[in-house]
Amino acid sequence: MQTTLLSATDTVTQASKTFSPSENFILRARLKNLSQYQALYHQSIENPEAFWAAEANELHWFKPWKHTLDDSKKPFFSWFTEGKTNLSYNCLDRHLNTQTRNKAAIIFEGEPGDERVLTYHDLHREVCRFANVLLGLGLEKGDTVAIYMPMVPELAIALLACARIGVIHSVIFGGFSSEAIRDRVLDARSKCVITMDGGYRRGKFLPLKEIVDAGVAPCPCVKHVLVLKRHRDTVGRDCPMTPGRDVWYHEATARVTTHRPAVEMDAEDMLFLLYTSGSTGKPKGIMHTTGGYMTHAYATTKYTFDMQAEDVFWCTADIGWVTGHSYVVYGPLLNGATVFMYEGAPDWPNHGRYWQLIEKYGVTIFYTAPTAIRAFMKWGDEWPAQSNLTSLRLLGSVGEPINPEAWLWYNKNIGFERCPIVDTWWQTETGGIMITPVPGCIPTKPGSATLPFFGIDAAVLDEEGNPSDHGLLAIRKPWPGMLRGIYGDTERYVRTYWSKWGGKYYFAGDGAIRDQDGYFWITGRVDDVVNVSGHRIGTAELEAVFIENHAVAESAVIGASHELKGQTLIAFVILKSISAGIDENWLRNDLNRMIETKIGKFARPEAIVFVPDLPKTRSGKIMRRLLRDIAEHRELGNVTTLADPAVVEAIRERFARLKTSTSA
Repeated sequence: MQTTLLSATDTVTQASKTFSPSENFILRARLKNLSQYQALYHQSIENPEAFWAAEANELHWFKPWKHTLDDSKKPFFSWFTEGKTNLSYNCLDRHLNTQTRNKAAIIFEGEPGDERVLTYHDLHREVCRFANVLLGLGLEKGDTVAIYMPMVPELAIALLACARIGVIHSVIFGGFSSEAIRDRVLDARSKCVITMDGGYRRGKFLPLKEIVDAGVAPCPCVKHVLVLKRHRDTVGRDCPMTPGRDVWYHEATARVTTHRPAVEMDAEDMLFLLYTSGSTGKPKGIMHTTGGYMTHAYATTKYTFDMQAEDVFWCTADIGWVTGHSYVVYGPLLNGATVFMYEGAPDWPNHGRYWQLIEKYGVTIFYTAPTAIRAFMKWGDEWPAQSNLTSLRLLGSVGEPINPEAWLWYNKNIGFERCPIVDTWWQTETGGIMITPVPGCIPTKPGSATLPFFGIDAAVLDEEGNPSDHGLLAIRKPWPGMLRGIYGDTERYVRTYWSKWGGKYYFAGDGAIRDQDGYFWITGRVDDVVNVSGHRIGTAELEAVFIENHAVAESAVIGASHELKGQTLIAFVILKSISAGIDENWLRNDLNRMIETKIGKFARPEAIVFVPDLPKTRSGKIMRRLLRDIAEHRELGNVTTLADPAVVEAIRERFARLKTSTSA
């Protein structure tokens, strides 16, 4: 099955049909028509502080704030200044004196089929126990810990335990390599790493602890590695433990109780660090604080997913990414929802796994990535057709722009044209959803994130900062979930997000189109960051790895459109003269092994093309636009500004030859 990914401009041109929510959905919806959205949105933009204060007041504060927003030091904004709260308390303790106490908080199924249910009461006890173990290791408020675990309930418990005692968590996606762990641990100066002996993926048990050991070996800041067992029956499994440093969690719990009061946290105390790729080779440690992030996660979950008391909410994202932070853990639990967690892959043991789980657990809200939806399409309509999906009432999309073909398939085959689809735009840096349909009141268009969330002043601007219908996405007013900086690099924070347009607006790094109805269409990154399957990868990170190989003189990595992943990575590599005679396939494998070792398998390029030179201007700038044109088989633009126009044809020939040989 072939899926044609249209450009955003073509998509907007062809998108003439809108989809309105069904009458049955509207009957129970929190907001029931476009006029209600428009009225509330207008109020939230006219007085955003009042809107966000009202949302924050629905949560628990040990001490009220003095000022909702302090913008006196912009772009270093503060929200709910001098207010005292705790995110773990609001996710758990706040519900214990209500009917939610005995409601399922987390329903879990592991890839091997093991099942667990934790009520809010159960989860509270486990979080307190985990917090006491961390305190027993000598961790204190303000310390940082790294977390490298599979998608199991203990991962969510670890986050909530850190938040409970004021320890800053830095979750590292379980697909990252040991070197990527090392870089993040050293940058954050993490005193402890929390991990598991391993986890299951497509029938295999992955030894995560061994990866952690290699990563933290050169990290003197790490005093302890806390190790959990994936199963109690893995006692005999070979798991290396370093005496004096490594601690088994199940042994440490024997010395602690299930009682631990939540620490009063200042609204601007740091909650977590999360590393994301940028346009340089060094990942950025995005800082999020307690009160503002909590309020944004709470409000966006409540409105975007029209959260109801009986919902079973499944966000398929890994907690290693921000989507998992906000919409697997914090947002749903703040709203007293039931969260479903699954450890395994969507195609193991068969392509129907997700649909079987939806039927089995009565999932009502399903939030996944366009990459996954395109894979579902490729596998065939017959797989979802084998399961009863009538429990579903709302669908969502996250991670990248969704192409209309995938949107329409999702609507027909999973939502049966009765479930609204919330196509959401946001970033690690924004903390929560920024542009989205509010179900029940905003008609949707396939491929469009539609309209801004309440309190979010989004705009499309040209290079000079003037409103435009086609240009750069900007946010013109601060919002509570926004990042508070890049850890240890104030100048990079200002340069990356606030240097454009004289520092007046937040620069998202994405292009956008705004149509005649005011709907937003995200066109993708405008910097050197590629969104592959919802994972942001900086091309400079890969180029820095390639250049470490003794055979490589220079490289340029670009993102090209891909029918399943949305974007994929293509590397164009110039070899040194000493590489003459080296087998090219062997060298490609060697370069891919380097990428896997230093970043992770998910960052492997789709193709590595060895070229005689790169298209450069006379000043030496690489014209990546031309490389993208070659990779996507487009007519080349103007090449007269190149130092050597003939090099483009040579690159195109090499690329065509490689594609022919790999498809043969």
